[in-house]
Amino acid sequence: MQNLPKNKKIILFDGVCNLCDSAVQFIIKRDQKDIFRFVALQSDLGQKICSHIGVDQKKNDSIILYEPGIAYYHKSEAALKIASELGGFYGFLAVLNVFPKKINDIIYDYIAKNRYRWYGKKEQCMIPTPELRAKFLE
Repeated sequence: MQNLPKNKKIILFDGVCNLCDSAVQFIIKRDQKDIFRFVALQSDLGQKICSHIGVDQKKNDSIILYEPGIAYYHKSEAALKIASELGGFYGFLAVLNVFPKKINDIIYDYIAKNRYRWYGKKEQCMIPTPELRAKFLE
């Protein structure tokens, strides 16, 4: 884990989920401060990071925001922290933190449970274009 960039926040996402892929593209376009790097949960590195932070991938159905050496967040907490880092209008989504995490996670879990049915699933993880390759860790 020492090869991970210390000054970047790492988003671990479901690489075969169309909703997750759209969310990654959305974040990349709005990451004006170049804060984030991305890793598919299904990748070797994604599995190593999950093992390192103690997340059982068999029980994980969530996006994970990992700040190397600091902390990790998942489910609604990760989504809201990512939104707040994007700033502008998206930063205002942090007001949803006034609701108990449990309530936010119920909504998050409902979407996560239905994401393949609603948005579909890819046969394999997205392969980034050469321009975006620097945003993805391998």
